Amino acid sequence: MVKGIIVTGAVIAALMAGIKDGRMLRVAGLTASCTVAQRYADGSELDACKPGKLEGRPDLARRGCTDAGIVGPDEYWRCPAPQQAGP
Repeated sequence: MVKGIIVTGAVIAALMAGIKDGRMLRVAGLTASCTVAQRYADGSELDACKPGKLEGRPDLARRGCTDAGIVGPDEYWRCPAPQQAGP
């Protein structure tokens, strides 16, 4: 009886940790995900974003990215090079 409760609690805790991390939801296709498709010489990059079943397509305009179009299920964004602090 006690062993079953402990196992159930451990499974629930692992599930909660996985959902909080977000990795399980991305792998299942429920949330959107972006990957770098190409890096350019100036440091900018082209990101390929897949829509999620719960969220739809991500909007990277808040990061300063410009929409480069949709090809198949992926939406491509051209993002500027990340700014780095000086000494």
